[in-house]
Amino acid sequence: MYIKNLVSQMTLEEKCSLLSGQSFWHTQAIERLGIPAFMVSDGPCGLRKQTEGGDHLGISSSIEAVCFPAACATASSFDRTLLFELGDALGKSCQHESLSVILGPGVNIKRSPLCGRNFEYFSEDPYLSSQSAAALINGVQQNNVGASLKHFAMNNQEHRRMTSSSNADERTMREIYLAAFEGAVKDAQPWTVMCSYNKINGSFAGESEWLLTKVLRDEWGFEGYVMTDWGGVKNRVEGVKAGLDLEMPGSGGINDKAVLDAVNSGQLDESYVDACVERILTVHYRFHENMAPETPWDKEAQHALAARMAAECAVLLKNDDNVLPLSEKSEVAFIGLFAEAPRYQGSGSSHINSFKVTSAVEAAQGLLVTYAQGYDTAKDETDNALLAEAVEAAKNAKAAVVFAGLPSAFESEGYDRKHMRMPNCQNELIAAVAAANPNTIVVLHNGSPVEMPWLNDVKAVLEMYLGGQAVGQAAVDLLYGRMNPSGRLAETFPKHLEDNPSYLFFRGEGDIVEYREGVFVGYRYYDKKKLAPLFPFGHGLSYTSFDYSNLTLSADSISDTDTVTVTVDVTNTGAVAGKEVVQLYVADLESSVIRPIRELKGYEKLTLEPGETKTASFLLDKRAFAYWNDVLSDWHVETGVFEIQIGRSSSDLALTAPLTVNSTVKVPQKFTLYSTMGDIFAYDKGREVFGPLIQKVLSELGSGDPASGPLSSETGQALISALPVSGLLSFGGGRISQEMLQGMIDMLN
Repeated sequence: MYIKNLVSQMTLEEKCSLLSGQSFWHTQAIERLGIPAFMVSDGPCGLRKQTEGGDHLGISSSIEAVCFPAACATASSFDRTLLFELGDALGKSCQHESLSVILGPGVNIKRSPLCGRNFEYFSEDPYLSSQSAAALINGVQQNNVGASLKHFAMNNQEHRRMTSSSNADERTMREIYLAAFEGAVKDAQPWTVMCSYNKINGSFAGESEWLLTKVLRDEWGFEGYVMTDWGGVKNRVEGVKAGLDLEMPGSGGINDKAVLDAVNSGQLDESYVDACVERILTVHYRFHENMAPETPWDKEAQHALAARMAAECAVLLKNDDNVLPLSEKSEVAFIGLFAEAPRYQGSGSSHINSFKVTSAVEAAQGLLVTYAQGYDTAKDETDNALLAEAVEAAKNAKAAVVFAGLPSAFESEGYDRKHMRMPNCQNELIAAVAAANPNTIVVLHNGSPVEMPWLNDVKAVLEMYLGGQAVGQAAVDLLYGRMNPSGRLAETFPKHLEDNPSYLFFRGEGDIVEYREGVFVGYRYYDKKKLAPLFPFGHGLSYTSFDYSNLTLSADSISDTDTVTVTVDVTNTGAVAGKEVVQLYVADLESSVIRPIRELKGYEKLTLEPGETKTASFLLDKRAFAYWNDVLSDWHVETGVFEIQIGRSSSDLALTAPLTVNSTVKVPQKFTLYSTMGDIFAYDKGREVFGPLIQKVLSELGSGDPASGPLSSETGQALISALPVSGLLSFGGGRISQEMLQGMIDMLN
C-alpha cells in the first residue's frame, strides 16, 4: 500500500522518468518525493562496480573486488550448497557497497561450444542450470539484495545478438530454453529478470507480452521487475505494454517522452506505466529498507573461499596409471604461461578487477617445482626458444604439468568462437612435453570445450575452467592431493565441432537463427545418436572409488499427480575421503513422442570417508516424466513404463529400475476425413466406430476371410494403418459415401 500511495502522488512525467536509468548504473531519483537513485552492478562471479562513467563490456575500470569461479566452473560442482555460498558472498559484498541488484546469474543454455559467452552460463542442461541459478539467487537475496536472472530468453550466441531472431517451436523452448528460467523463478523468485536483446520467432523479447507477462508472470508467478539488457530497447511503448519495466541505461529522456506522449494520446493506458513503476519501487525499497553498508567485506576470507570453490568445481577428466596426485617429494616441472599468469575469468561485462591473484607457481612455493613459460599468449605460432626450455624442464622432472587453455581473446562477450581449437603453440607444446616425459599432466584454463589432439599422449587432464582469482591455489591443492577432485562436466565435450547438434545452423543466416535440432541439445543428442563424445555430460574422476547399491523406489506404479521417492546407497570403496555426484536420469521407454533417451532429473553430492556409506534421496513429481504437449499447451505424461537410471555420467549408468506412470489427462484428438486408420484405431472409440467397416472391407478384399486375405500380412496391416479415412471410398465398391464417413467422424469426435 505504501508504494501504491507513493505512485499516486507522482505526476505522469515523474512516473515515466522512473522507467529508465538516470545514469549508466543508477535508476532515476525523484527528490520531491524522497525517492533516491538506486545502483545496480555487473558481476555474476564478483562485483564489477564502476565508480565513474560506465560501460557494459568491461572496458572501463571498476573497484577492486573478488573474482570467484565463473558459471562454467560452478555448475560443474553439481553442488547447490556451494552455489548458495557464492551467492551469499556476493550479497554481502553488494550490501557493503550499497548495491541494490547484482546482474546475474545467466542461465542461457549452451547450445553450441562456440558461444562466446558460454563461460558465463551454467550448462547445456536446463535442470542443472535452474538448480544452480536458484541456489545462487537464494544466497544473494538472503542478504536483502536482488539478483537479476538473465538473459531472458533464447540468447544462445553473441553473433548479431541485438538483431537476430531465435526461431524454435514451443516444445523446444519450453523443455530446453525456458525451463532453465522457469525453475529458477519458481524456486528462488529473483527480484529482477533481465530481458535479452534478440528476437524470438520474429518478435523482440523485450516487446513480447507472451514472454514477459503470460509466461513469466501469469504462469510462473514472477513478482519482481523486468529490466533491459544495456541498450536493449527498440520500441519503448510496446515494451511497457509487454511488461518490460526498466530501461537501462537511460536514453536521455527520449524514450520517457515517447511513453508520456503515448499515454497522453490514448495509445497507452496509464495503468501500464503505474504497474511498471510499482514493480520497480517495490524491489528497490525492499533493499532501501534493509540497507546495511556496515556489512563487512573481508576480501581475504573471500579469496580463500574462492580457492576452495575452484577446487570443488574442477573436473578430473583423465588419470591414467593414477599419475595424480603428485608426491610433494617429487621434482615436478610446471610448464606454460598460465602457471604463472593464469587465465581465470572471462572478458566483457563480467570482468572483475581482482584485488589479488594466486598463480600455481606462487602456490607451489616450498615444493620441488621448476617453471618454464612454454608459450606466448600473444602469438599462435610456436616460440622455439620457449619450447626448447620447456622440453628440457620436462626431461629433468618426475612429472611435467602443462598449464594450457584459451587466451582471453578467444572467448568473450560480443563475439563467438570460430572453432574449438586451442592455440597451435600450446598444442605443439603439449605434444613435445609428452614426448619428453611419460608422466605429462595437462591443466586446462578455458570457458568452454576444446579439442584435445594430444589426449592419448598425456597421462592426466585436469579441467579447471575459469576458476577465479585463486585458481592457482586450487590447482596445486588438487594436483598434490590436498583436495580430492569432485567436479563433473556440466556440458558435453565433443570430439569434433562437427559432432555438435547445432553445427549446421549455429549463427544462422543473416538475422535468422533456426533451432532445428529441437530438444536434442548436448547429451540428449549424443545419447540418442549413440555418438561417443570426447567426454560425456556428468563425467568426472576422483582419487577414490564409489560403489552404488540398493536402488529403491517408494512405489512401482504411480499416477502423474503423485510423487515417487528414489533412494540409492553409495559407498566409498577407496582409501581416501571424497565426494561423489549421484546423477538421476529418467528414460521414457514407451513414448509415442520423439524424446531424448534420458534426461537429468535429480542430483545429489555426497561427502564420504573411506568405507562410509550414505543414502542419496530424490523426490520426483510429474515434471520428471513430462514433455510439453502443444495440443494441451501444457506438460503431459503419457501412460507407460519409465526407467529410473542412476549414473556416474549420462553414458555411465550404475543402476536402473522400472516405474509405471499412469496419465490422468487425455489429449483431445479431433479427427477428420484425412486422419489415418492407425491414429483412429489407437482409441477404443475409434475401433468401436470404424472396426466393423474395416472388417467388411478387408473381408471383401480377402475373399471373405480377413485373417488370411492380402492385407493380413504385416505389410498389409501397415498399409491399412497409414490409410486415411477418405481412402476407404476407393475400396467400398460404391457402397461407402463421403457423407457416411463424415457422419462416422462426427460420431467419433
